[in-house]
Amino acid sequence: MPAKLRVHTLGCKVNQYETELVRQGLATIGYEDAVDDEPADLCLVNTCTVTDTGDAKSRQVIRRMARDNPDARIVVMGCYATRAPDEVAKLPGVVEVLEDKRELGDLMGRFGVIDVPTGLRGFAGRKRAYVKVQDGCLLRCSYCIIPMVRPKLASRPLDEIVDEVRSLVDAGHREVVLTGIHLGHYGVDWNRNQPRENWTRLSHLLQQLSGIEGDFRVRLSSIEATEVTRELIGVMADHGDRIVPHLHLCLQSGSDSVLRRMRRRWSSRMFLDRCRLLRESLFNPAITTDVIVGFPGETDGEFEQTLRTCRDAGFSKIHAFSYSKRKGTPAAEMPGQVKKSIKDERVRRLQSLEIELRRRYYKSLIGSEAEILVEQVDHEFGELSGMTERYATAKIAIDKVRAVQANEHQLIRAKVVSVDEDWLRLASREQ
Repeated sequence: MPAKLRVHTLGCKVNQYETELVRQGLATIGYEDAVDDEPADLCLVNTCTVTDTGDAKSRQVIRRMARDNPDARIVVMGCYATRAPDEVAKLPGVVEVLEDKRELGDLMGRFGVIDVPTGLRGFAGRKRAYVKVQDGCLLRCSYCIIPMVRPKLASRPLDEIVDEVRSLVDAGHREVVLTGIHLGHYGVDWNRNQPRENWTRLSHLLQQLSGIEGDFRVRLSSIEATEVTRELIGVMADHGDRIVPHLHLCLQSGSDSVLRRMRRRWSSRMFLDRCRLLRESLFNPAITTDVIVGFPGETDGEFEQTLRTCRDAGFSKIHAFSYSKRKGTPAAEMPGQVKKSIKDERVRRLQSLEIELRRRYYKSLIGSEAEILVEQVDHEFGELSGMTERYATAKIAIDKVRAVQANEHQLIRAKVVSVDEDWLRLASREQ
């Protein structure tokens, strides 16, 4: 009987990618996914340590794996495993803690994998495939623990990424999301001591991916505003049929004084200037963001500045979350820790603004064409739903006979005819 594998991933898209890489490697030596309540022989847990909650959830998952799979060996990887390996090793069932993600190939080799994969052939269970293009972060934002557990910059070879994306498209994936710990630093580790004309950057990678044949689109995951260069925007504009007009720019705060305490690298004015450049260069691009509310010392006035900056930026989506202490970061020791009740109220106000901005942006799309990646087919009501290139949920009615024949993973273009709550209604296929 084939050995059974069960995996669980916490955290970011990079973690999702790395788990899938190991899963596919183990599949080459006969491991099969455990289904339902079937006990597993090997459990792989990929952990997160961005917050204390991430640590706690990771421990809960490991304990549950041990309880539900009493005879299984448990291997733990990820940022929590890197930050606190001795703590993780004491958890029930754990036989190995991988402290360095650069040793994924060695891990697979220890289980008998001979041909260690350098890329994915497909991405099980996902409509859009994640592709990790780089690792590591050199920044030292005062609230973030990640540079301490992933400090080494490492960009993947361009040709290797191109081959992987080609394989994913051949496997039926119609959207590829490029991701990394610091995506905008793709190629930076190669460019040191090189003349500028020989540099390789994210814009060069996008240029290469745009030349791959097939019906698919490319999306960038989170990127810093300072790294949205004119060259990058130029490639996006030149290849709008391939690269989606959506960028997730991490704001974190719209107050310059808070940004300085966060040790961010720009002012709110610079951030807004970059948003304006995007809108001047691309047709109605979607700009989404993250905002930390209640950073130590944040005053009412500083929060009001954040609201003004978000309004001026015209975001289509804001991921708002309360600041929480992360032991080991400078911010955890800063004075002026904000009360939970104040943080909760500020999150609510920011979420209300997000709803207003999102609906305004969605209404601006009425009359234009949208491209939807079909993620769900409702055969009973004859309706397709999914995500557009501008990261908006959309629905489109089709003939019920055609709905029976419809498949997920399709890319379909149709005109936006209305906005309904938090999604777009596209023209039916009969119109």
